[in-house]
Amino acid sequence: MGKWKVFSLGLLAMAFFFSTAGVHFAAEQKYPTKPIQVIIPFAPGDTDNLLRPFIEKMPEYLGQPMTFVYKPGAAGTLGAGVVASAKPDGYTLVGLSQSALTIVPHVQKDVSFTLESFAPIACLVESPILLVAKADGPWKNLKEMVAEAKSKPGQINFTTAGTYNIGHIAFEAFAKKAGIKMNFIPSQGSAPSITAVLGGHVQLASAAIVPALPHIQAGALRALAVYSGSRVVALPDAPTFEEMGYPVVIPVYYGFIAPKGTAKGVIEKLYLSTQKVVENHGDFLNERLTKLGARRINIGPAEYANLLKSQYEYYGELIRGIKP
Repeated sequence: MGKWKVFSLGLLAMAFFFSTAGVHFAAEQKYPTKPIQVIIPFAPGDTDNLLRPFIEKMPEYLGQPMTFVYKPGAAGTLGAGVVASAKPDGYTLVGLSQSALTIVPHVQKDVSFTLESFAPIACLVESPILLVAKADGPWKNLKEMVAEAKSKPGQINFTTAGTYNIGHIAFEAFAKKAGIKMNFIPSQGSAPSITAVLGGHVQLASAAIVPALPHIQAGALRALAVYSGSRVVALPDAPTFEEMGYPVVIPVYYGFIAPKGTAKGVIEKLYLSTQKVVENHGDFLNERLTKLGARRINIGPAEYANLLKSQYEYYGELIRGIKP
């Protein structure tokens, strides 16, 4: 092949590269040009209610509507897997807590993705989980419950929204530090776990605050302790486990994540829209989230990726310590 032909082919290759890059850049600049769907990998309840204030306001700054699409199943990994394999164009995102990405892969062998399958956008909400009992039950506080559990090993029943979910892991970590052993009966979700306590089928539930809070406020449930690093504004009388001498701090983080390969410019536009919501609708967010017992946080793409990695390692260590 002559030098001129080689040179010509090189020019063609460069032209193709720059024309393709130009197309992608133009697409990023115009994004979004159609509605954005946010997959919620759980049934309606905690995740959608906590992220809803953001997707109600983000369209003001994106120029396109955002809608929830529910794909529950397999402890959140079904919906997360749909997003992991979706076209990375910014039009299919997932809104979720950290459990499907950082806990389930340690206990299920058939998970179709890894942390590297995703491009984090923004972590926006921190919500606590609680240890709750019936308000008219035998214990007025955590100390009384621990004392009875020690005197009756394996005789007190507790539940969470599934096996090895975040509530289960939090409770087992506490039980190990407290030196108590209880009988675990898994429920099929957050609401059923609350119903089980209210119906007297189990004595305790390690539950998300969103389904538990209305029953606590109505006087039907008592929050014995919260797994957060500080007390919850909506439950000022409920101590943290750390306050009670059991250093178990396991908050639940909620945010938006895109498929791996989503253009940096698209991620930045999505993240910037969340920042504009925070800047311009802070009071609205605070009011909505406080009513749900949660608080807003502000973690960007790189920091969110690091948070998920550290959470993956943290839960892996906890699970190895409690699995039989």
